[in-house]
Amino acid sequence: MNVFERLESNVRAYCRAYPAVFEKASNARQWDENGNEFIDFFAGAGVLNYGHNNERMRKAIIDYMLADGVTHSLDLHTTSKRTFIERFEDIILKPRKLEYKLQFTGPTGTNVVEAALKLARKVTGRSTVAAFTNGFHGMTLGALAVTGNAHYRNVSGVALNDVLRLPFEGYAGTGVGSLDMIRQTLADSSSGVEAPAAFLVETVQAEGGVNVAGKEWLQALQALAKEYGALFIIDDIQLGNGRTGHFFSWEDMGLDPDLVCLAKGIGGFGTPMGLLLIRPELDQWSPGDHTGTFRGQNLSFVAGSEALAYYENDDFLKSVQEKGRYMEERLNNIVANHKKLNFEVRGRGMMQGLDTHSPAIAKKIMAAAAKQRVIVGACGTDGRVIKACPPLTIEQETLERGLDLLEAAVNEGVTQ
Repeated sequence: MNVFERLESNVRAYCRAYPAVFEKASNARQWDENGNEFIDFFAGAGVLNYGHNNERMRKAIIDYMLADGVTHSLDLHTTSKRTFIERFEDIILKPRKLEYKLQFTGPTGTNVVEAALKLARKVTGRSTVAAFTNGFHGMTLGALAVTGNAHYRNVSGVALNDVLRLPFEGYAGTGVGSLDMIRQTLADSSSGVEAPAAFLVETVQAEGGVNVAGKEWLQALQALAKEYGALFIIDDIQLGNGRTGHFFSWEDMGLDPDLVCLAKGIGGFGTPMGLLLIRPELDQWSPGDHTGTFRGQNLSFVAGSEALAYYENDDFLKSVQEKGRYMEERLNNIVANHKKLNFEVRGRGMMQGLDTHSPAIAKKIMAAAAKQRVIVGACGTDGRVIKACPPLTIEQETLERGLDLLEAAVNEGVTQ
């Protein structure tokens, strides 16, 4: 690995937890160049919802390329984009009785968030955006401003302004009562706090520690936004695309967001795509107001169109729900075996977190996971939460084996 040490920037991070050179991958398994097998419970931070080298998508991409299909197109019309749009409408929007315009932004989640923030400010004429403790929305300056993590914010080197920081559910009390002070402050003309352009929220804060917002709290937040003429924006970049057992993480909650941010898994194969869903009356852009060289990623349209086949009936999402329940059960068993450490399990569907409440213990578990060859992520305050988010397509046998390895890593980590 000397070449990486010599020539790649110090900014690299994930590879420090897993010092291996990976060569091959299939669904939820990866192999390094020495032939060692790893079980992937990270899935590219949610990009690989349909696994590594998904056969259906790989074939679709290869066939498209062999036919000399357009690969890059800015925002020019292409057949592959038309197919994706039509299938997204027919398979995702219409069955859920949703009406959204589709904006293809630059290919990363942070660019989708930037577009959402910019559009909310354009529509409302306001500058401040309400965001939440422990939220994570990206690394470009606008998205970073609404991100809570102090380390990432401090590296920016500039002031990150125009944000009203609010407590996420569970941070300062649970239930809708935690929103009462916000409503009282906005209603008071002498509070000095003006209504924001938007409320931006994740239903589950994946990077923030797998913190889960309840249905009633989210409904009350949406009502608060509407009451004060602010847009209600859901960042579904990591929790969308089937992760919770529903295509959207919010669709079983009686919510009707104005803007929805999608990326990561929406490209299907691991190829990048950023997609902002916009209520039609809010699509107030003028041509060229928000552009990006790579907003015409046609290989992503091809793979993403194929990925939508998983949602043509309920079988796939039912399997995600079943696997999610199994993951939660297994993690709760780990907690039960270490009662003195006050571990806690949080999550929805196939996004589950084990909160150790101790960055030091979490660090030891991560080191043990590398030795056990199960790939997981650390998240939350000072990395104290072990996050498990395997591909949704993982075989039950592989899921069980990965959880065995994770349990072994926890047992090793807490005894060091």
